[in-house]
Amino acid sequence: MQIILYLSVALIAIAFLVLVIYLSKTLKSLQETLAGVSGTLKGLEKQLDGVMGETHLLLQKTNALAEDIQQKSKDLNSVVTAVKDVGTTIAGFNGTLKSITTSVDQTVEDSKEKVAQIIQWSNILLELKDKWQARKQANNEVNSEVKPRIRAH
Repeated sequence: MQIILYLSVALIAIAFLVLVIYLSKTLKSLQETLAGVSGTLKGLEKQLDGVMGETHLLLQKTNALAEDIQQKSKDLNSVVTAVKDVGTTIAGFNGTLKSITTSVDQTVEDSKEKVAQIIQWSNILLELKDKWQARKQANNEVNSEVKPRIRAH
């Protein structure tokens, strides 16, 4: 029985030794993996520092761009207001022009008859002038024929 006990203890010692060897290999593999992870994390930390710096620069440029856009938007608002004022002025001018045109149309309509009478009187005066000139020319022709006869006598 004692041999069984010694054999059991020896078997337990051998099993413990195998367990320690495998545990040692596992821990060594874990140590190598953790060393690789640590190196990777250091590389990521450096990359993250670079990204953070670029992000900071990008944020500054974005803020400057936002301020520039805001200023240009204010300037554009003043231009839009000026264009709106020009539109209002043109609309007022059109209204004034329309009322003037209406007034002129009304005046022309009111004075149409007077204009027709003036044209008739003008035509009469022109006819009288033509007749007077024709009569004067006829008198001149008669006088020019009579004068040579008077001299000839």
